[in-house]
Amino acid sequence: MVESTRIVLASRPVGAPTPANFRIETVELPPPAEGEVVLRTLYLSLDPYMRGRMSAAESYASPVEIDEVMVAGTVAEVLESRDPSLAEGDVVLAYSGWQSHQVVPAGAVRKLDPDKAPISTALGVLGMPGFTAYSGLLKIGQPKAGETLVVAAASGPVGSAVGQIARIKGARAIGIAGGPDKVAYVRDDLGFDAAIDHRAPDFADQLRAAVPDGIDIYFENVGGAVADAVYPLLNTYARVPVCGLIANYNAADVPEGPDRLPAFYSRILTKSVTVRGFIQSEFVKEMYKDFLRDMSGWIADGSVRYREDIVEGLENAPEAFIGLLEGRNFGKLVVRVG
Repeated sequence: MVESTRIVLASRPVGAPTPANFRIETVELPPPAEGEVVLRTLYLSLDPYMRGRMSAAESYASPVEIDEVMVAGTVAEVLESRDPSLAEGDVVLAYSGWQSHQVVPAGAVRKLDPDKAPISTALGVLGMPGFTAYSGLLKIGQPKAGETLVVAAASGPVGSAVGQIARIKGARAIGIAGGPDKVAYVRDDLGFDAAIDHRAPDFADQLRAAVPDGIDIYFENVGGAVADAVYPLLNTYARVPVCGLIANYNAADVPEGPDRLPAFYSRILTKSVTVRGFIQSEFVKEMYKDFLRDMSGWIADGSVRYREDIVEGLENAPEAFIGLLEGRNFGKLVVRVG
């Protein structure tokens, strides 16, 4: 029998998650049936969407139930296989969650080639975050040469890819990040045309100065005060792919202050702005093969760069996830499990 250490949802958070919302336990796994494989988790992805899955509120996916394993994409090694398509030692992309081992159907995983790219990138620039950037930007944002794009959380896995792809397509890329180190990384390492610290007291003025011709595409990752500064600068026919609203994920009450929705709707109407929420999975059949081809090529030729923030040990996943929601990570947050 194989034992699995796993982290389950112990209680639903009210406001920001705390360590008390998680519980570590060890269970014995059943032996694999025909067509199944036993996996040992090597890397675990931590992503903002997991905060929504901790809530019972209506969303695009079912919530994690109390006492269930927290959901997550993983890179894993096959320990035992009862399916001819996979062999012991193969490395696969799975969705096995916050646990050290799992038994899954062989058809639920995708085999990876460790010789083509570091296997952790299957959870980042060559995985769901990278595809989120690629599909949302190209399908909804539709960048054109000479246009101006703004993206917040620009040092993260989605925002960094969005800005670099926009530049490949000939657009100007303005990145918004938190703190001088992240701003310097976005501007100097990733090659954005400008980078702005959203914590600066004159942030709104700096943003306006960086986009003298207005904003044609705003890739929405954050919401909150960043969105408040962006929306008055949207041009006629601007496009706003809505990917995430991390500034609001831990909100327990309705935000204080005036209702900004009428002004937002007025901007949409008067400027003929397109605002489109999306979940990357809706574009998989149409765009995933192109994504793997294009992104692999861009990484190989240096057009796209990436950064990973690797945390050691499954037991540290809850604290790392809490830090993610506070912006403490720098790059794609990954837990090295095995």
